[in-house]
Amino acid sequence: MENKFDFLHFRTVTERYVQKYVSKWLSFHIVRNGHIKRITDNEIQSLVLEIVGTNVSTTYITCPADPKKTLGIKLPFLVMIIKNLKKYFTFEVQVLDDRNVRRRFRASNYQSTTRVKPFICTMPMRLDDGWNQIQFNLSDFTRRAYGTNYIETLRVQIHANCRIRRVYFSDRLYSEDELPPEFKLYLPVQKK
Repeated sequence: MENKFDFLHFRTVTERYVQKYVSKWLSFHIVRNGHIKRITDNEIQSLVLEIVGTNVSTTYITCPADPKKTLGIKLPFLVMIIKNLKKYFTFEVQVLDDRNVRRRFRASNYQSTTRVKPFICTMPMRLDDGWNQIQFNLSDFTRRAYGTNYIETLRVQIHANCRIRRVYFSDRLYSEDELPPEFKLYLPVQKK
C-alpha cells in the first residue's frame, strides 16, 4: 500500500544529517549572481531554503540529484509551500505518461500564455504576496495537455526566486485539518 504522502523537505531531517540528505537528493546549480541557502524566515520563524538569482534559468535545485535516476512517485498531486519574493520565479516537473513519453510542465510568474508542445507545456502562474501553497494536479494537467494518463513523477526542478518551506506529493488534496503538522504552514498570529 502506497503512503498518502511522499515529500522532499528541508526541515524535518535533523541538522546532523542535513548535508548528507541534501547532497543525495538535490543537485544545486548556481552559475553566478545568486545563492541557494538555508535561512530562517522571519515571518514564519522556520528554516526554509532560499533560492535567489538574477537569472532564473541558471539558479535552481533538482531532485533527484543523479540525472540518470528518477523519483518514481506515483502520487498525482504536487504541493509546494513557496514564498513569493516578488521576482521572476519558475518551476518544472517531469512526468511519465501511459504512452511512455516523458513530458515536462513548467509554470512561471513571468509568462502570460499557455503553450503546449510535444514534450513541454509552459503556463503562467500568479502568486500572492508572501507565502503561497501551490497545488498542481499532475494527472489532470497530463490529460488536458496531452490526452494521456499520468503514470509517475520523474523529476522536480525549482528555480530562483523563492523560499521553499515544503514540497510534497499526495494521493488527493487534503484540508488543513487532515494534514500532519509538518505539512502545514503556521503563520504567526497578528496582535491587534
